[in-house]
Amino acid sequence: MAKITLDNLAHSYLTNPSGEADYALKELNHVWSDGEAYALLGASGCGKSTLLNIISGLLHPSKGRILFDDVDMTEASTADRNIAQVFQFPVVYDTMTVRDNLAFPLKNRGESPQYIAERVQQIGKMIGMEAQLDKRARGLTADAKQKISLGRGMVREDVNALLFDEPLTVIDPHMKWELRTQLKSLHNEFGHTMIYVTHDQTEALTFADKVVVMYDGRVVQIGTPQELFERPEHTFVGYFIGSPGMNVIPAAVEGMTASVHGAEIALREAFEPLRGKVEIGVRPEFVTLTDGNGLPVNVRRVEDVGRHRIVRADLFGNEINIVASEDTHISPEMTRVTFDPTHVNVYVDDWRQAGKAA
Repeated sequence: MAKITLDNLAHSYLTNPSGEADYALKELNHVWSDGEAYALLGASGCGKSTLLNIISGLLHPSKGRILFDDVDMTEASTADRNIAQVFQFPVVYDTMTVRDNLAFPLKNRGESPQYIAERVQQIGKMIGMEAQLDKRARGLTADAKQKISLGRGMVREDVNALLFDEPLTVIDPHMKWELRTQLKSLHNEFGHTMIYVTHDQTEALTFADKVVVMYDGRVVQIGTPQELFERPEHTFVGYFIGSPGMNVIPAAVEGMTASVHGAEIALREAFEPLRGKVEIGVRPEFVTLTDGNGLPVNVRRVEDVGRHRIVRADLFGNEINIVASEDTHISPEMTRVTFDPTHVNVYVDDWRQAGKAA
């Protein structure tokens, strides 16, 4: 287990990068605590796998350093970093049995036969392959091979960190849930530092203690699932976390009031006059459709998704979403919306602004 420090870390795949736009990974300065489970979350191409490969030593950064427990490991080999990495597509030895695949990392480290047998049996049960331990990997399905790859990554107990690069891509949906649960259980039992790369918010939010949201090569927020939901630090976080994502609406903000086309919305904090691209963000869960006071909306359609309804509407030309409970009666007279002031965030140039308490 290790504390991982990213010190002025940046990477470009170009030989001579001339500016920030040439960097796939913009400058990062972060400390990831020993023994916590992190998820790297973001859209394809945002820099998640680049960062993971720098941590593992498969990629040397263009700038900066990476430290394990305050020891500079920037030039260290993957083997010297003592990490285990599981990739998106399965890497297994087809001529070996499942048992021998799982035992391979332990045999390489000279562990005792008794310990290897016990540990392999434990991991075999964890990945649901106890009955197939003596089968050769050749001929097994892609998801079975990925479970072997996942198990081989988890079989060692002495690693500094476990790194997972979208490891459940080829796993069927039911087994995905089961394996995420097992990974969480493994983390709780052994306290490994775990970093899990995914573009799936459900995977990230159910696996991690803290989610690292990346956008355009930057870490835009690190937080618990609750923090990401209630206080998105960047509009991308609000958009990417949640289904549907946060409503983002151009507004003028001054004092404890936001103004949208002359209609006023109460805020929980006071703000000085703001410059730049000013917007407010509010989750659909904190917007209420009403037939009384509020801002005028045009309801386009109502979607029943089982647990609740999603109302798609227009507010002064801006598309907004409203989440209503399944038992809410929605009538044609309901043409107004109100926002919960305690859950309205203010953004300038996509970054959340902190106001002053009233």
